[in-house]
Amino acid sequence: MTGEAMVLDETIHQATRLRIMSMLVGQPDSDRLAYGFIRETLDLTGGNLTTHLRKLEAAGHLSITKEFQNSKPRTWVSATPQGRQAFAAYLTNLERALNWRPPH
Repeated sequence: MTGEAMVLDETIHQATRLRIMSMLVGQPDSDRLAYGFIRETLDLTGGNLTTHLRKLEAAGHLSITKEFQNSKPRTWVSATPQGRQAFAAYLTNLERALNWRPPH
């Protein structure tokens, strides 16, 4: 490293939000995941998931869309282009941190 500070995006770095972003970024750009699918897959309560989604949404990392299907409300979550870039930068910085060696 060249004297640059090792900085990880704390919004993404939190364990649950890292798992959420990993799921979303793993989808093709135009794909989205159902709120219930994320909740069940990550074994989270609705309140816990909503809190984390709000933080990621406020940071511009994801978007939340609400629709009705067969008269039932459905909530969809997708990574934004900004969120995909932030996640890629997070991974780059994490790799740099993992490979850091002290100067001799």
